[in-house]
Amino acid sequence: MSPEPDAAAPGAAVPDRARADACPGALRLHTADDGALARVRLPGGLLTPAQALALADAAEELGDGRLEITSRGNLQLRGLASDCGGVLGGRLRATGLLPSDTHERVRNIVASPGPATGLADVRAWARSLDLALCASPWATALSGKFLFALDDGSGDVAALDADVTLIAGPDGTALLRLGRAATVRPVPAGQAPCAALEAAREFLEAQRAAGVRAWHLREVPGLLPPGPLPMPVLPGTRPPLGALPGGGPPAGPHAGLHVGLRFGLATAGQWRILAGAAEGELRLTPWRGAVLPGAPAGRLARLAAAGFRTASGTAWDGASACTGLPGCAKSLADVRADAARALDGAPGGAGGLPVHWSGCERRCGHPAGRRVDVLATGQGYRVAVEGGPPGRGTAVEVTNEEMAAAVAAARRTTT
Repeated sequence: MSPEPDAAAPGAAVPDRARADACPGALRLHTADDGALARVRLPGGLLTPAQALALADAAEELGDGRLEITSRGNLQLRGLASDCGGVLGGRLRATGLLPSDTHERVRNIVASPGPATGLADVRAWARSLDLALCASPWATALSGKFLFALDDGSGDVAALDADVTLIAGPDGTALLRLGRAATVRPVPAGQAPCAALEAAREFLEAQRAAGVRAWHLREVPGLLPPGPLPMPVLPGTRPPLGALPGGGPPAGPHAGLHVGLRFGLATAGQWRILAGAAEGELRLTPWRGAVLPGAPAGRLARLAAAGFRTASGTAWDGASACTGLPGCAKSLADVRADAARALDGAPGGAGGLPVHWSGCERRCGHPAGRRVDVLATGQGYRVAVEGGPPGRGTAVEVTNEEMAAAVAAARRTTT
């Protein structure tokens, strides 16, 4: 989880960005109550099995033995010694996970992780954009929170409301969206990564010209000219957990596997099992899971036995939480423990609206869009539906014992 709050809502006054961006990286560690934290950027969420194993070793030998997938498909190691940055950096360079010391915090690129749609190869986009980003000296001025999203046309990562979004189209074009704009610009698919990078550069230059300082495009929605086309309505469907539909030889009747992790957390042992189940590549998702392209369905049983979520349709769907106690001193509760009890005790069936538990008002790591907000108060929790029509929904104060029922009811909200 980020140690900084999310940006202001669209249209709000630009937050005070005079202070330095404190977003952690692989070299600049963040000090937490449970030790230092390192965030390793993984553009497109892409990892080889060898890289995954190297990260498991680093977590076990340098940290608390766990790895955490973030809401941007990056990876965090916690419980590190404050002086281990040099050793960790050396390990990451040796496995190709740190191609640029100067740009490592700005390599925030999410990509649709599911089977290829045929509209565009978003993994190729991710690699091309990452290379161009690292080769651009000016890009170091971007915030460590600035996000690129590369959507294959399904609308899964377009729903994240990134700073710059590319959406694959059916006719050799792509659509470029800036922040939460209601409009898009068409660009040739072959030039899409360059267009995304150019939009980021325009954002920095427009800020300087206007005398403002923002981390996100949504903080200054009128800073860049709007696109000429309306934002299309997209399905917005995420790949289901379990065996992915589609595919064909050599993968067989499905296109691989998609597994989830509770709050994105895995032990080094679980991580090694995940790497062992892969067939040449892992794709970490912004929903704190992993897609294993081409992996056979027969490996699901072992992954389920190891504690991975291998089927959708439970209260855990769309559930997330900040770090909470004991890892964060600002938190008023052990939100992950409380959330797990509420989710495990929830009635069967899909959970409804996404839900996020927060230990304090910063609400670190909360998802974009409409959701149930569960905020620790010190005496219990405040439960409310956020992101709906103005004036709808009322926050309710509940005890820890009442929280599970209140959350389940809020997730069924339809207005």
